[in-house]
Amino acid sequence: MDKSFQYAAHATNVTGVRLDQALAVDPCWYACHKPNPAASLRMFCFPYAGGGTAIFRSWQDRLPSTVEVYPIELPGRGARWKEPPFLRLPPLVQSIAAAIIGILDKPFVFFGHSMGGLLSYELAQYLRIHYGLEPAHLFISGCRAPHAFQDDKQTYMLPDSEFLERVRELNGTPSEILEDAELMTMVLPIIRADFAICDNYTYSPLPPLSCPITTFGGTEDTEVSVDHLVAWQEHTKKRFVMHPLPGDHFFINSAQSFLLDKLSNELLGLFRRSSNKPSTSFHHS
Repeated sequence: MDKSFQYAAHATNVTGVRLDQALAVDPCWYACHKPNPAASLRMFCFPYAGGGTAIFRSWQDRLPSTVEVYPIELPGRGARWKEPPFLRLPPLVQSIAAAIIGILDKPFVFFGHSMGGLLSYELAQYLRIHYGLEPAHLFISGCRAPHAFQDDKQTYMLPDSEFLERVRELNGTPSEILEDAELMTMVLPIIRADFAICDNYTYSPLPPLSCPITTFGGTEDTEVSVDHLVAWQEHTKKRFVMHPLPGDHFFINSAQSFLLDKLSNELLGLFRRSSNKPSTSFHHS
């Protein structure tokens, strides 16, 4: 088993409080579609802007049986559609940390696509600083490295017509939803709020994480380049791997089988590799 997995089930945070006593679990923040008590690893999945837990609904059946999948449900969507969405990243990170700290009694990894990648990174840093915990692995998909993330476009402030056109260009929202005016009145504010999170993100330099980082990127993605993905190597002291996959920014949907195959191999590798010696490798496969 990977040595990064060898922490006690009843770990303590940096204040000496046992994690199983620190904060109550808040299940409204996640949807474990198929609980797997026998799993030795939990994978928390963070969606792209406007996305919900449905993105990851089939993943439990397509990943190793040693993994239990926990998609994160953000306010404003799914069962939480009546709740106002967050507009800034720091309070969102703090809220998620408080909600999941009670179920970090097993080794865990983070997967995030686009906005979800940024969210998972900041959450990993928050847990490291405040609880002395880090994920066993950070999987980043279709997301620029945090120091290369800032964007002065302020897309979230565009008028509805221009904002909708920008959403259409990204090719991540089904056309039947885009063409349903009534539905878009409900969906657009959520997407706009998520864009506000990204557009207003301010990077604060922090020490590299002690967990490996793997990135995935679309070969036709005009939003996130190879250089943006490679830049993630600066944020880990351990192994770094990059996997290019066919597709545009939303290859997570169009090339899902390829993505899950790569992800499965990486997850299985967690149980085989020692993390004693940091290394950097680039897999262009």
